[in-house]
Amino acid sequence: MARAYIGLGGNIGDARQILTDAVVCLAQFPEISINARSCFYISAPVEALGGDYINNVISVDTDLDPIVLLRLCQSVEQRFGRERPYENAPRTLDIDILMYDNITHNTPELILPHPRITERMFVLLPLLEIDSEIELPNHGKLKDKLPDLSWQKIEKLPNKYCPNSMGSNLSH
Repeated sequence: MARAYIGLGGNIGDARQILTDAVVCLAQFPEISINARSCFYISAPVEALGGDYINNVISVDTDLDPIVLLRLCQSVEQRFGRERPYENAPRTLDIDILMYDNITHNTPELILPHPRITERMFVLLPLLEIDSEIELPNHGKLKDKLPDLSWQKIEKLPNKYCPNSMGSNLSH
C-alpha cells in the first residue's frame, strides 16, 4: 500500500462544492482510501488566468501504481467537465498527484514528486496542514520552503471544521 498526496483545485463554477464532490468521487474507488483532507484555501492564480482558485490536498493510501492513479484522477477531472484548451487555462477541476511514497518518476505523462510543489503556496499550506513534517526527496522539510513564497497571498476559508485562525491574506 502506497501513501500519496493529491492536490485539487479549481476556479470555474462552485469550486468548493466541486472539490468536495471530487473527493467523494475518489473515495468511491475501492483501491483508494482517503486518510486526511485539508481545509480549503483561496489564492490568486499563479502563472495562470482567470479568477481566484480554491485548493485543498488529500492524503490517500492506494494499491494503484502512480500511472494508474493519474489516469483515475484524470477520469474524475473529465466527469467534472475539465477542459484543456491551453496550458494553465481556468478549470472546473484540476487534480495533481503531488507525491507518491518517496518515489521519483519522470516521464512525459507524470513527474513525481510534482515539479512545482516548492513553488506554490496553495500546495504547500494544505499539504503541511495534513503533515507538518513532510519532506520532499532532495529538498528537505517542506515547511522550510514557506518563507520563499511569502509574496503569494493565500487565505484559509473558514467552515465549521476549519476555522480561519490564521487571518486573511496570509503571507507566511
